[in-house]
Amino acid sequence: MAKFHIKKDDTVKVMAGESKGAEGKVLEVYPSKNKALVEGVNIVKRHTKPNAAHPNGGIVEQEAAIHISNLMLVDPKSGETTKVGRKMVDGKIARYSKKTGEVIK
Repeated sequence: MAKFHIKKDDTVKVMAGESKGAEGKVLEVYPSKNKALVEGVNIVKRHTKPNAAHPNGGIVEQEAAIHISNLMLVDPKSGETTKVGRKMVDGKIARYSKKTGEVIK
């Protein structure tokens, strides 16, 4: 399984595609597809049948997964986009911001 530079609950910025420039929180990561679901980004329209959530059915707008290569982590300290590195901290591998050098959670 691949290691990604983003995880669930990270704040990311879209660097390419239709939603370029948008920021949002990662809701879910799909490692097998190399995609992530980001809040408020890559909105698509789904045609749904009537169900308990939507009794009349119809067209529903929702987020679609976006490829991980189009996302970049937003540094929690500075608020700017940054590359992510990995290093040993107290015997465990931790992610860190390459711009500021700060360990990310």
